[in-house]
Amino acid sequence: MLQIDRLPAEIRRPAYDRSQLKTRMVHIGFGAFHRAHQALCSDKLAEQGSDWGYCEVNLNSGALIQALREQHLLYTLTERADDAQQTRVIGVITQALHGKSDGIEAVIEAMSQPDVAIVSMTVTEKGYCHQPASGHINPDHPDIVHDLQHPDAPRSLPGLILAAIRRRRDRNLPPFSVMSCDNMPENGHVTRNVIVQLARLQDPALADYIQQQITFPSTMVDRIVPAMTDDAFSALSARLGSRDPVAVEAEPFFQWVIEDNFVNGRPAWEKAGAELVSDVLPYEEMKLRMLNGSHSFLAYLGFLAGYEHISDCMADPHFRAAARSLMVDEQAPTLRTQGVDLNAYADSLIARYENRAIKHRTGQIATDGSQKLPQRLLDSLRWHLQHGSDCDLLLLGVAGWMRYVGGVDEQGQPITLRDPMQKQLAECVAASEEGEARVRALLSLREVFGEDLLQNADVVARLTGWYQQLSEKGARATVHHCLERRQQQANKGLAQTQRAD
Repeated sequence: MLQIDRLPAEIRRPAYDRSQLKTRMVHIGFGAFHRAHQALCSDKLAEQGSDWGYCEVNLNSGALIQALREQHLLYTLTERADDAQQTRVIGVITQALHGKSDGIEAVIEAMSQPDVAIVSMTVTEKGYCHQPASGHINPDHPDIVHDLQHPDAPRSLPGLILAAIRRRRDRNLPPFSVMSCDNMPENGHVTRNVIVQLARLQDPALADYIQQQITFPSTMVDRIVPAMTDDAFSALSARLGSRDPVAVEAEPFFQWVIEDNFVNGRPAWEKAGAELVSDVLPYEEMKLRMLNGSHSFLAYLGFLAGYEHISDCMADPHFRAAARSLMVDEQAPTLRTQGVDLNAYADSLIARYENRAIKHRTGQIATDGSQKLPQRLLDSLRWHLQHGSDCDLLLLGVAGWMRYVGGVDEQGQPITLRDPMQKQLAECVAASEEGEARVRALLSLREVFGEDLLQNADVVARLTGWYQQLSEKGARATVHHCLERRQQQANKGLAQTQRAD
Protein backbone atom coordinates (compact mmCIF):
# COMPACT_ATOMS: atom_id res chain seq x y z
CA MET A 1 0.00 0.00 0.00
CA LEU A 2 0.99 3.63 -0.52
CA GLN A 3 3.53 4.80 2.08
CA ILE A 4 3.22 8.59 2.22
CA ASP A 5 6.12 9.08 4.63
CA ARG A 6 8.47 7.19 2.30
CA LEU A 7 7.66 8.95 -0.95
CA PRO A 8 10.49 10.60 -2.91
CA ALA A 9 10.84 14.33 -2.45
CA GLU A 10 9.64 15.14 -5.98
CA ILE A 11 6.17 13.66 -5.32
CA ARG A 12 3.78 16.46 -4.42
CA ARG A 13 1.86 15.93 -1.18
CA PRO A 14 -1.33 17.67 0.03
CA ALA A 15 -0.30 21.17 1.07
CA TYR A 16 -3.27 21.68 3.39
CA ASP A 17 -4.73 20.45 6.67
CA ARG A 18 -6.94 17.52 5.69
CA SER A 19 -8.66 17.57 9.09
CA GLN A 20 -10.33 20.85 8.09
CA LEU A 21 -12.16 19.26 5.15
CA LYS A 22 -15.89 18.67 5.45
CA THR A 23 -17.98 16.17 3.54
CA ARG A 24 -19.82 18.62 1.34
CA MET A 25 -19.92 16.45 -1.80
CA VAL A 26 -20.85 12.83 -2.44
CA HIS A 27 -19.52 11.37 -5.66
CA ILE A 28 -20.90 8.13 -7.10
CA GLY A 29 -18.48 6.25 -9.35
CA PHE A 30 -14.95 6.30 -7.97
CA GLY A 31 -13.47 5.39 -11.33
CA ALA A 32 -10.25 6.43 -13.01
CA PHE A 33 -11.74 9.46 -14.72
CA HIS A 34 -13.11 11.02 -11.55
CA ARG A 35 -9.84 10.39 -9.72
CA ALA A 36 -7.93 12.17 -12.48
CA HIS A 37 -10.40 14.97 -13.08
CA GLN A 38 -12.97 16.31 -10.60
CA ALA A 39 -11.05 15.11 -7.54
CA LEU A 40 -7.90 16.78 -8.85
CA CYS A 41 -9.69 20.08 -9.35
CA SER A 42 -11.11 20.00 -5.81
CA ASP A 43 -7.70 18.99 -4.45
CA LYS A 44 -6.10 22.04 -6.07
CA LEU A 45 -8.84 24.17 -4.54
CA ALA A 46 -8.18 22.70 -1.08
CA GLU A 47 -4.64 24.02 -1.42
CA GLN A 48 -6.24 27.47 -1.61
CA GLY A 49 -8.23 26.99 1.60
CA SER A 50 -11.42 25.26 0.41
CA ASP A 51 -13.03 22.86 2.90
CA TRP A 52 -15.11 21.03 0.28
CA GLY A 53 -14.31 17.34 0.70
CA TYR A 54 -15.63 14.22 -1.06
CA CYS A 55 -17.40 11.13 0.16
CA GLU A 56 -16.57 8.61 -2.57
CA VAL A 57 -19.05 5.85 -3.40
CA ASN A 58 -18.73 2.77 -5.58
CA LEU A 59 -21.87 0.77 -6.11
CA ASN A 60 -20.13 -2.25 -7.67
CA SER A 61 -16.37 -2.60 -7.21
CA GLY A 62 -15.50 -2.84 -3.54
CA ALA A 63 -11.78 -3.62 -3.91
CA LEU A 64 -10.93 -0.06 -4.89
CA ILE A 65 -12.79 1.44 -1.93
CA GLN A 66 -11.13 -1.00 0.46
CA ALA A 67 -7.69 -0.17 -0.91
CA LEU A 68 -8.43 3.55 -0.58
CA ARG A 69 -9.39 3.10 3.05
CA GLU A 70 -6.25 1.10 3.79
CA GLN A 71 -4.08 3.99 2.60
CA HIS A 72 -5.93 6.63 4.59
CA LEU A 73 -8.09 7.88 1.69
CA LEU A 74 -5.04 8.94 -0.32
CA TYR A 75 -3.91 8.00 -3.82
CA THR A 76 -1.58 9.26 -6.54
CA LEU A 77 -2.24 10.91 -9.89
CA THR A 78 0.49 11.01 -12.53
CA GLU A 79 0.29 13.32 -15.53
CA ARG A 80 2.26 11.89 -18.45
CA ALA A 81 3.44 13.35 -21.71
CA ASP A 82 5.92 11.82 -24.14
CA ASP A 83 8.93 13.35 -22.39
CA ALA A 84 7.75 14.20 -18.87
CA GLN A 85 5.73 13.00 -15.90
CA GLN A 86 4.57 14.57 -12.65
CA THR A 87 2.98 12.78 -9.70
CA ARG A 88 0.93 14.22 -6.84
CA VAL A 89 -0.97 12.75 -3.91
CA ILE A 90 -4.69 13.57 -3.85
CA GLY A 91 -6.01 14.15 -0.33
CA VAL A 92 -9.44 15.74 -0.75
CA ILE A 93 -11.40 12.57 0.16
CA THR A 94 -13.04 12.44 3.59
CA GLN A 95 -15.12 9.24 3.37
CA ALA A 96 -15.37 6.14 1.16
CA LEU A 97 -18.28 3.70 0.87
CA HIS A 98 -19.09 0.56 -1.07
CA GLY A 99 -22.78 0.05 -1.79
CA LYS A 100 -22.70 -3.73 -1.34
CA SER A 101 -20.39 -4.28 1.63
CA ASP A 102 -21.40 -1.13 3.54
CA GLY A 103 -25.02 -1.33 2.43
CA ILE A 104 -27.17 1.01 0.39
CA GLU A 105 -28.61 2.44 3.61
CA ALA A 106 -25.15 3.76 4.52
CA VAL A 107 -24.87 5.42 1.10
CA ILE A 108 -28.30 7.06 1.41
CA GLU A 109 -27.38 8.25 4.88
CA ALA A 110 -24.11 9.70 3.58
CA MET A 111 -26.04 11.76 1.03
CA SER A 112 -28.35 12.86 3.86
CA GLN A 113 -25.57 14.52 5.89
CA PRO A 114 -26.57 18.16 6.50
CA ASP A 115 -23.37 19.60 4.98
CA VAL A 116 -23.77 17.76 1.66
CA ALA A 117 -24.62 20.26 -1.06
CA ILE A 118 -23.69 18.37 -4.23
CA VAL A 119 -24.15 14.78 -5.38
CA SER A 120 -22.14 14.09 -8.53
CA MET A 121 -21.51 11.00 -10.61
CA THR A 122 -19.33 9.35 -13.24
CA VAL A 123 -21.06 6.04 -13.87
CA THR A 124 -20.87 5.98 -17.71
CA GLU A 125 -23.91 6.32 -19.92
CA LYS A 126 -25.34 2.92 -19.01
CA GLY A 127 -25.64 3.87 -15.34
CA TYR A 128 -28.63 6.14 -15.97
CA CYS A 129 -31.00 3.30 -16.92
CA HIS A 130 -32.27 5.38 -19.82
CA GLN A 131 -32.92 4.92 -23.50
CA PRO A 132 -30.02 6.63 -25.32
CA ALA A 133 -32.07 7.47 -28.41
CA SER A 134 -34.72 9.39 -26.41
CA GLY A 135 -33.04 10.29 -23.11
CA HIS A 136 -36.03 8.97 -21.15
CA ILE A 137 -35.94 6.42 -18.37
CA ASN A 138 -36.22 2.77 -19.38
CA PRO A 139 -39.16 1.48 -17.30
CA ASP A 140 -38.27 -2.11 -18.25
CA HIS A 141 -34.72 -1.93 -16.90
CA PRO A 142 -34.45 -4.61 -14.18
CA ASP A 143 -33.05 -2.16 -11.62
CA ILE A 144 -35.85 0.34 -12.29
CA VAL A 145 -38.46 -2.42 -11.98
CA HIS A 146 -36.91 -3.34 -8.62
CA ASP A 147 -36.76 0.26 -7.40
CA LEU A 148 -40.43 0.84 -8.17
CA GLN A 149 -41.24 -2.04 -5.83
CA HIS A 150 -38.55 -1.28 -3.23
CA PRO A 151 -37.95 2.51 -3.18
CA ASP A 152 -36.11 2.38 0.17
CA ALA A 153 -33.64 -0.29 -1.04
CA PRO A 154 -32.72 0.96 -4.51
CA ARG A 155 -30.33 -0.69 -6.96
CA SER A 156 -30.21 1.94 -9.71
CA LEU A 157 -28.45 5.28 -9.71
CA PRO A 158 -31.74 7.21 -10.23
CA GLY A 159 -33.37 5.21 -7.44
CA LEU A 160 -30.46 5.82 -5.07
CA ILE A 161 -30.46 9.58 -5.58
CA LEU A 162 -34.24 9.66 -5.34
CA ALA A 163 -34.14 7.87 -1.97
CA ALA A 164 -31.67 10.46 -0.64
CA ILE A 165 -33.78 13.36 -1.92
CA ARG A 166 -36.82 11.88 -0.21
CA ARG A 167 -34.97 11.48 3.08
CA ARG A 168 -33.60 15.02 3.04
CA ARG A 169 -37.04 16.39 2.28
CA ASP A 170 -38.58 14.42 5.14
CA ARG A 171 -35.88 15.68 7.53
CA ASN A 172 -36.32 19.29 6.37
CA LEU A 173 -32.70 19.42 5.22
CA PRO A 174 -31.59 21.78 2.44
CA PRO A 175 -31.72 20.27 -1.06
CA PHE A 176 -28.57 19.34 -2.91
CA SER A 177 -27.63 19.78 -6.56
CA VAL A 178 -27.23 16.68 -8.73
CA MET A 179 -24.33 16.98 -11.17
CA SER A 180 -23.59 14.45 -13.90
CA CYS A 181 -20.02 14.37 -15.21
CA ASP A 182 -20.67 11.67 -17.82
CA ASN A 183 -20.32 11.99 -21.58
CA MET A 184 -23.90 12.71 -22.62
CA PRO A 185 -25.30 15.80 -24.34
CA GLU A 186 -27.17 17.91 -21.81
CA ASN A 187 -26.24 15.42 -19.12
CA GLY A 188 -27.97 17.55 -16.50
CA HIS A 189 -31.25 17.35 -18.41
CA VAL A 190 -30.88 13.59 -18.86
CA THR A 191 -30.26 13.16 -15.14
CA ARG A 192 -33.22 15.35 -14.29
CA ASN A 193 -35.44 13.42 -16.70
CA VAL A 194 -34.68 9.95 -15.33
CA ILE A 195 -34.96 11.01 -11.67
CA VAL A 196 -38.16 13.01 -12.12
CA GLN A 197 -39.72 10.29 -14.27
CA LEU A 198 -38.89 7.64 -11.66
CA ALA A 199 -40.25 9.91 -8.92
CA ARG A 200 -43.44 10.43 -10.91
CA LEU A 201 -43.93 6.65 -10.96
CA GLN A 202 -43.19 6.31 -7.23
CA ASP A 203 -44.54 9.49 -5.64
CA PRO A 204 -45.93 12.38 -7.74
CA ALA A 205 -45.55 14.81 -4.82
CA LEU A 206 -41.84 14.01 -4.65
CA ALA A 207 -41.53 14.64 -8.39
CA ASP A 208 -43.07 18.09 -7.88
CA TYR A 209 -40.63 18.78 -5.03
CA ILE A 210 -37.66 17.87 -7.23
CA GLN A 211 -38.81 20.11 -10.05
CA GLN A 212 -39.16 23.02 -7.63
CA GLN A 213 -36.16 22.51 -5.35
CA ILE A 214 -33.39 20.46 -6.99
CA THR A 215 -30.98 21.73 -9.66
CA PHE A 216 -29.19 19.56 -12.21
CA PRO A 217 -26.23 21.51 -13.64
CA SER A 218 -24.86 20.17 -16.91
CA THR A 219 -21.14 19.69 -17.38
CA MET A 220 -18.57 18.96 -20.05
CA VAL A 221 -15.48 17.03 -18.99
CA ASP A 222 -12.39 16.37 -21.07
CA ARG A 223 -9.25 14.48 -20.20
CA ILE A 224 -7.78 11.28 -21.60
CA VAL A 225 -7.45 8.79 -18.74
CA PRO A 226 -6.42 5.30 -19.84
CA ALA A 227 -6.94 2.22 -17.72
CA MET A 228 -3.91 1.32 -15.63
CA THR A 229 -1.95 -1.72 -16.80
CA ASP A 230 0.30 -4.08 -14.85
CA ASP A 231 3.32 -2.44 -16.48
CA ALA A 232 2.10 1.01 -15.46
CA PHE A 233 1.57 -0.11 -11.87
CA SER A 234 5.03 -1.70 -11.75
CA ALA A 235 6.76 1.39 -13.13
CA LEU A 236 4.91 3.63 -10.68
CA SER A 237 5.76 1.37 -7.72
CA ALA A 238 9.42 1.61 -8.63
CA ARG A 239 9.19 5.42 -8.58
CA LEU A 240 7.15 5.66 -5.39
CA GLY A 241 8.88 2.96 -3.37
CA SER A 242 5.49 1.45 -2.54
CA ARG A 243 2.47 0.16 -4.43
CA ASP A 244 -0.63 2.29 -4.96
CA PRO A 245 -3.54 0.14 -6.22
CA VAL A 246 -5.72 3.27 -6.48
CA ALA A 247 -3.24 5.14 -8.68
CA VAL A 248 -4.32 6.71 -11.95
CA GLU A 249 -2.51 8.28 -14.91
CA ALA A 250 -3.71 10.97 -17.31
CA GLU A 251 -2.60 13.30 -20.06
CA PRO A 252 -1.65 16.86 -19.04
CA PHE A 253 -4.70 18.39 -20.78
CA PHE A 254 -7.65 19.21 -18.49
CA GLN A 255 -11.00 20.84 -19.19
CA TRP A 256 -14.16 21.09 -17.10
CA VAL A 257 -17.04 23.32 -18.19
CA ILE A 258 -19.86 23.61 -15.63
CA GLU A 259 -23.30 25.19 -15.81
CA ASP A 260 -23.42 27.57 -12.85
CA ASN A 261 -26.71 26.33 -11.45
CA PHE A 262 -26.29 25.14 -7.84
CA VAL A 263 -29.08 25.36 -5.31
CA ASN A 264 -26.98 25.16 -2.14
CA GLY A 265 -23.54 26.50 -3.01
CA ARG A 266 -20.50 25.04 -4.73
CA PRO A 267 -16.70 25.10 -4.56
CA ALA A 268 -14.97 27.91 -6.42
CA TRP A 269 -13.78 25.45 -9.06
CA GLU A 270 -13.00 28.30 -11.45
CA LYS A 271 -9.99 29.07 -9.23
CA ALA A 272 -8.59 25.63 -10.05
CA GLY A 273 -9.02 25.54 -13.82
CA ALA A 274 -12.75 24.91 -14.40
CA GLU A 275 -14.99 27.16 -16.49
CA LEU A 276 -18.37 28.23 -15.08
CA VAL A 277 -20.84 29.17 -17.82
CA SER A 278 -24.56 29.69 -18.36
CA ASP A 279 -24.87 27.19 -21.23
CA VAL A 280 -22.73 24.08 -21.50
CA LEU A 281 -24.41 22.54 -24.54
CA PRO A 282 -22.16 24.07 -27.25
CA TYR A 283 -19.08 22.82 -25.40
CA GLU A 284 -20.67 19.41 -24.85
CA GLU A 285 -21.53 18.97 -28.51
CA MET A 286 -18.09 20.08 -29.65
CA LYS A 287 -16.35 17.60 -27.37
CA LEU A 288 -18.79 14.72 -27.81
CA ARG A 289 -18.74 14.90 -31.59
CA MET A 290 -15.19 15.95 -32.42
CA LEU A 291 -13.29 14.17 -29.64
CA ASN A 292 -15.54 11.32 -28.50
CA GLY A 293 -16.91 10.74 -31.99
CA SER A 294 -13.44 10.41 -33.51
CA HIS A 295 -12.37 8.27 -30.54
CA SER A 296 -15.20 5.83 -31.23
CA PHE A 297 -14.37 5.85 -34.95
CA LEU A 298 -10.75 4.99 -34.16
CA ALA A 299 -11.72 2.49 -31.47
CA TYR A 300 -13.88 0.25 -33.66
CA LEU A 301 -11.93 0.54 -36.90
CA GLY A 302 -8.57 0.60 -35.17
CA PHE A 303 -9.39 -2.47 -33.11
CA LEU A 304 -10.49 -4.31 -36.24
CA ALA A 305 -7.25 -3.27 -37.95
CA GLY A 306 -5.21 -4.67 -35.07
CA TYR A 307 -4.20 -1.37 -33.45
CA GLU A 308 -4.14 -1.72 -29.66
CA HIS A 309 -3.85 1.97 -28.76
CA ILE A 310 -5.10 5.27 -30.14
CA SER A 311 -1.48 6.37 -30.56
CA ASP A 312 -0.96 3.30 -32.78
CA CYS A 313 -3.82 4.51 -34.99
CA MET A 314 -2.11 7.89 -35.27
CA ALA A 315 1.00 6.18 -36.67
CA ASP A 316 -1.12 5.06 -39.65
CA PRO A 317 -1.36 8.12 -41.95
CA HIS A 318 -4.74 7.03 -43.33
CA PHE A 319 -6.31 6.61 -39.88
CA ARG A 320 -4.81 9.92 -38.78
CA ALA A 321 -6.15 11.73 -41.85
CA ALA A 322 -9.56 10.06 -41.50
CA ALA A 323 -9.87 11.08 -37.85
CA ARG A 324 -9.08 14.71 -38.64
CA SER A 325 -11.38 14.76 -41.67
CA LEU A 326 -14.19 13.31 -39.57
CA MET A 327 -13.70 16.10 -37.03
CA VAL A 328 -13.39 19.01 -39.45
CA ASP A 329 -15.47 18.00 -42.46
CA GLU A 330 -18.33 16.04 -40.90
CA GLN A 331 -18.58 16.89 -37.19
CA ALA A 332 -17.63 20.58 -37.08
CA PRO A 333 -20.40 21.72 -39.52
CA THR A 334 -23.05 20.29 -37.17
CA LEU A 335 -21.95 22.38 -34.18
CA ARG A 336 -23.41 25.57 -32.71
CA THR A 337 -20.16 26.59 -31.04
CA GLN A 338 -19.23 30.23 -31.64
CA GLY A 339 -15.87 31.90 -31.32
CA VAL A 340 -13.89 28.64 -31.39
CA ASP A 341 -11.32 27.80 -34.06
CA LEU A 342 -12.49 24.27 -34.81
CA ASN A 343 -9.55 23.55 -37.12
CA ALA A 344 -7.16 24.42 -34.31
CA TYR A 345 -9.26 22.32 -31.91
CA ALA A 346 -9.01 19.35 -34.27
CA ASP A 347 -5.24 19.79 -34.53
CA SER A 348 -4.98 19.86 -30.73
CA LEU A 349 -6.96 16.62 -30.51
CA ILE A 350 -4.70 14.90 -33.01
CA ALA A 351 -1.67 16.03 -31.01
CA ARG A 352 -3.21 14.59 -27.85
CA TYR A 353 -3.96 11.30 -29.60
CA GLU A 354 -0.29 11.08 -30.64
CA ASN A 355 0.90 11.10 -27.00
CA ARG A 356 2.51 7.66 -26.79
CA ALA A 357 2.92 7.94 -23.01
CA ILE A 358 -0.86 7.58 -22.71
CA LYS A 359 -1.74 3.98 -23.55
CA HIS A 360 -5.42 4.52 -24.35
CA ARG A 361 -6.62 1.16 -25.60
CA THR A 362 -9.05 0.97 -28.51
CA GLY A 363 -10.76 -1.93 -26.75
CA GLN A 364 -11.41 0.26 -23.69
CA ILE A 365 -13.02 3.02 -25.75
CA ALA A 366 -15.06 0.46 -27.69
CA THR A 367 -17.05 -0.63 -24.61
CA ASP A 368 -20.74 0.30 -24.21
CA GLY A 369 -21.09 1.35 -27.85
CA SER A 370 -24.87 1.08 -27.82
CA GLN A 371 -24.95 3.87 -25.25
CA LYS A 372 -22.39 6.06 -27.05
CA LEU A 373 -23.38 5.96 -30.71
CA PRO A 374 -26.40 8.33 -30.53
CA GLN A 375 -24.53 11.36 -29.20
CA ARG A 376 -21.16 10.62 -30.79
CA LEU A 377 -22.13 9.71 -34.36
CA LEU A 378 -25.87 9.41 -34.97
CA ASP A 379 -26.90 12.97 -34.07
CA SER A 380 -24.39 14.29 -36.60
CA LEU A 381 -25.46 11.70 -39.17
CA ARG A 382 -29.05 12.94 -38.93
CA TRP A 383 -27.87 16.54 -39.37
CA HIS A 384 -26.14 15.61 -42.65
CA LEU A 385 -29.15 13.65 -43.86
CA GLN A 386 -31.32 16.70 -43.25
CA HIS A 387 -28.88 18.99 -45.06
CA GLY A 388 -28.00 16.62 -47.88
CA SER A 389 -24.27 16.78 -47.18
CA ASP A 390 -21.54 14.16 -47.26
CA CYS A 391 -21.14 11.90 -44.23
CA ASP A 392 -19.23 8.84 -45.43
CA LEU A 393 -16.89 8.81 -42.44
CA LEU A 394 -19.79 8.91 -39.98
CA LEU A 395 -21.40 6.03 -41.85
CA LEU A 396 -18.11 4.15 -41.86
CA GLY A 397 -17.81 4.65 -38.11
CA VAL A 398 -21.29 3.19 -37.56
CA ALA A 399 -20.47 0.31 -39.91
CA GLY A 400 -17.30 -0.27 -37.92
CA TRP A 401 -19.37 -0.65 -34.76
CA MET A 402 -21.69 -3.08 -36.57
CA ARG A 403 -18.70 -5.12 -37.71
CA TYR A 404 -17.18 -5.00 -34.20
CA VAL A 405 -20.32 -6.27 -32.42
CA GLY A 406 -20.30 -9.25 -34.79
CA GLY A 407 -17.91 -10.67 -32.22
CA VAL A 408 -15.05 -11.79 -34.51
CA ASP A 409 -12.05 -9.69 -35.57
CA GLU A 410 -10.27 -9.68 -38.93
CA GLN A 411 -7.96 -12.47 -37.81
CA GLY A 412 -10.92 -14.68 -36.94
CA GLN A 413 -10.39 -14.25 -33.20
CA PRO A 414 -13.35 -13.70 -30.86
CA ILE A 415 -14.05 -10.16 -29.62
CA THR A 416 -15.06 -9.84 -25.97
CA LEU A 417 -18.05 -7.55 -26.22
CA ARG A 418 -18.80 -5.36 -23.20
CA ASP A 419 -22.12 -3.60 -23.60
CA PRO A 420 -25.32 -3.34 -21.51
CA MET A 421 -27.24 -4.50 -24.60
CA GLN A 422 -24.92 -7.45 -25.15
CA LYS A 423 -27.79 -9.96 -25.16
CA GLN A 424 -29.82 -8.04 -27.76
CA LEU A 425 -26.73 -7.50 -29.91
CA ALA A 426 -25.87 -11.20 -29.80
CA GLU A 427 -29.43 -12.08 -30.79
CA CYS A 428 -29.29 -9.68 -33.76
CA VAL A 429 -26.00 -11.17 -34.92
CA ALA A 430 -27.16 -14.77 -34.50
CA ALA A 431 -30.42 -14.17 -36.37
CA SER A 432 -28.91 -12.36 -39.38
CA GLU A 433 -26.47 -13.09 -42.16
CA GLU A 434 -23.54 -10.84 -43.06
CA GLY A 435 -24.33 -7.80 -45.18
CA GLU A 436 -27.64 -5.98 -45.50
CA ALA A 437 -29.47 -8.42 -43.21
CA ARG A 438 -26.97 -7.70 -40.42
CA VAL A 439 -27.22 -3.95 -40.97
CA ARG A 440 -31.03 -4.05 -40.87
CA ALA A 441 -31.06 -6.26 -37.78
CA LEU A 442 -28.88 -3.84 -35.83
CA LEU A 443 -30.71 -0.75 -37.10
CA SER A 444 -33.91 -2.29 -35.72
CA LEU A 445 -32.64 -1.63 -32.17
CA ARG A 446 -34.83 1.39 -31.53
CA GLU A 447 -33.16 2.14 -28.17
CA VAL A 448 -30.04 3.00 -30.13
CA PHE A 449 -31.12 4.05 -33.62
CA GLY A 450 -34.70 5.22 -33.17
CA GLU A 451 -37.02 4.35 -36.05
CA ASP A 452 -35.98 6.77 -38.79
CA LEU A 453 -32.66 5.30 -39.92
CA LEU A 454 -34.01 1.82 -40.66
CA GLN A 455 -36.72 3.41 -42.80
CA ASN A 456 -34.17 5.40 -44.83
CA ALA A 457 -33.28 3.19 -47.81
CA ASP A 458 -30.25 5.31 -48.70
CA VAL A 459 -28.79 4.97 -45.20
CA VAL A 460 -29.34 1.22 -45.24
CA ALA A 461 -27.66 0.90 -48.65
CA ARG A 462 -24.67 3.05 -47.75
CA LEU A 463 -24.14 1.38 -44.38
CA THR A 464 -24.36 -1.99 -46.09
CA GLY A 465 -21.73 -0.92 -48.62
CA TRP A 466 -19.25 0.11 -45.95
CA TYR A 467 -20.05 -2.97 -43.87
CA GLN A 468 -19.34 -5.27 -46.80
CA GLN A 469 -16.09 -3.49 -47.59
CA LEU A 470 -14.97 -3.92 -43.98
CA SER A 471 -15.85 -7.61 -44.13
CA GLU A 472 -14.16 -8.22 -47.48
CA LYS A 473 -11.18 -5.84 -47.52
CA GLY A 474 -10.54 -5.09 -43.85
CA ALA A 475 -10.49 -1.85 -41.89
CA ARG A 476 -7.19 -0.45 -43.15
CA ALA A 477 -8.07 -0.77 -46.84
CA THR A 478 -11.60 0.53 -46.24
CA VAL A 479 -10.43 3.62 -44.35
CA HIS A 480 -7.99 4.32 -47.19
CA HIS A 481 -10.75 3.89 -49.78
CA CYS A 482 -13.08 6.20 -47.86
CA LEU A 483 -10.44 8.93 -47.85
CA GLU A 484 -9.88 8.52 -51.60
CA ARG A 485 -13.61 8.75 -52.23
CA ARG A 486 -13.85 11.94 -50.17
CA GLN A 487 -10.96 13.47 -52.12
CA GLN A 488 -12.57 12.57 -55.44
CA GLN A 489 -15.83 14.19 -54.34
CA ALA A 490 -13.96 17.29 -53.19
CA ASN A 491 -12.13 17.54 -56.52
CA LYS A 492 -15.41 17.11 -58.40
CA GLY A 493 -17.03 19.86 -56.34
CA LEU A 494 -14.10 22.18 -56.92
CA ALA A 495 -14.24 21.57 -60.68
CA GLN A 496 -17.96 22.33 -60.76
CA THR A 497 -17.37 25.54 -58.84
CA GLN A 498 -14.63 26.64 -61.23
CA ARG A 499 -16.85 25.96 -64.25
CA ALA A 500 -19.63 27.99 -62.66
CA ASP A 501 -17.24 30.90 -62.14
